[in-house]
Amino acid sequence: MASRVLIVEDEPDIRDLLTFHLERDGFQVARAGTGTEALHQVRLTRPDLVILDLMLPEMDGLDVCRRLRADAATAALPIIMLTAKGDEVDRVVGLEIGADDYIVKPFSPKELIARIRAVLRRSGAPLTGAPLVVGGIQLDRASHQALAAGRPLALTPKEFALLRALLEARGRVLSREFLLDRVWGYARAAEIESRTVDVHVRRLRAKLGAEGERIVTVKNVGYRLDPDA
Repeated sequence: MASRVLIVEDEPDIRDLLTFHLERDGFQVARAGTGTEALHQVRLTRPDLVILDLMLPEMDGLDVCRRLRADAATAALPIIMLTAKGDEVDRVVGLEIGADDYIVKPFSPKELIARIRAVLRRSGAPLTGAPLVVGGIQLDRASHQALAAGRPLALTPKEFALLRALLEARGRVLSREFLLDRVWGYARAAEIESRTVDVHVRRLRAKLGAEGERIVTVKNVGYRLDPDA
């Protein structure tokens, strides 16, 4: 079955170009030209992935992303943001609030389609195996649930993926670059400010409560989950 992609872009020429290349590659395409229309189309078409421009009328792409991540029905919906070349701050913010990837205008349609396929593979990957347990932290990959001291955790998709990576590392130190690649799926991780990871770690620690002390900062390197904390 063809994957459904929602294009959210207010420039008709770019919208038409994206539609042409995606449909040629076998995707089903829905379109929206404003942030408000994007939220309506998500409810109407239930896409498998959203291509979301940052600069939109009525409601910008960051606000659209925040609303999608705040809704349980769309919290895990894959999002690729389109940004202008100089919008580095917006790109970092977009990743922090839950975008799965971003691509800079002007872009190669071939590269965008490759990114789409990579994000869809990650989002659709089977989650199998026994639950991961360290101390009072438990993460079930199959049911996509996490507990801390028996308490269910309300984690965003990125927080869940971050906790999973730390648990699977079994005490090994994970660099910020590794986590950007593993959790955000961005191969050129060195080009993104590492504070993206730091912000998510801080939020994850807060949600874990006392168990958050297990996430240890390794100075100038990254993070590890201490089973003996």
